[in-house]
Amino acid sequence: MRVWDIHPGYLNRQSLLGEHRELHGIVSIIVNGKKGYANHPETLRWVGYDWALRQRHRLLACEMALRGFTDKSPVTTHSNAGLWPEIYLDTPARQFELLADKYVDREAGRIPLPKNLPQLWQQHKYSVLARNPQLYQKIGQDVARKQWAFSDLALLLTTILREQPTEGGIRNVVQHMWGYVSEGSLENQGIIARWSVRELLIETQTRAMASKVSYLIASTALSELLVWLPEA
Repeated sequence: MRVWDIHPGYLNRQSLLGEHRELHGIVSIIVNGKKGYANHPETLRWVGYDWALRQRHRLLACEMALRGFTDKSPVTTHSNAGLWPEIYLDTPARQFELLADKYVDREAGRIPLPKNLPQLWQQHKYSVLARNPQLYQKIGQDVARKQWAFSDLALLLTTILREQPTEGGIRNVVQHMWGYVSEGSLENQGIIARWSVRELLIETQTRAMASKVSYLIASTALSELLVWLPEA
């Protein structure tokens, strides 16, 4: 039984759907008091973090939708809003290692497993920009100067992605991303003026996946920003 802490874009299809099933199992144990796996370390670390389970489920559902799967089983728990478990059964860096071992000669996830610090940062940079432009600049500069250890940056980025971005921050990033899939300035002006942030992000997702825009496909922001926008 496992609920990963790193972005689900790194999971292959089997692991993504598997975590979705196991998260629902944990929710059922916690909410309904079922005994199966009640004392499992993965279950125990989520006790009291109902809102975080809901957010993780939404993140899985948004990633599933990006890959063509439909989630019809929402998680509605909401206590302790804004709080996430402080315990990691494996650090984020170790989770990347576990997936690398697991995926040898097997299907990979949407986002390639990062092989170095610059790649890790590039995959997360838009997500950080949506939350804190100043931190985005600082981390980028520090990565260029090789002032981060991979394990430390992986932990920091995982923590940052648990923070709620502002709608303005999301809009700014989505407009940046839109530039990679738009067909010109006239289309930009018309769509950006007419569409909501959610609509613009979904259209960006659709075009990026259809056109195989590798820079966006390898970005955590492509699916995770949708989690923080009001549901349609």
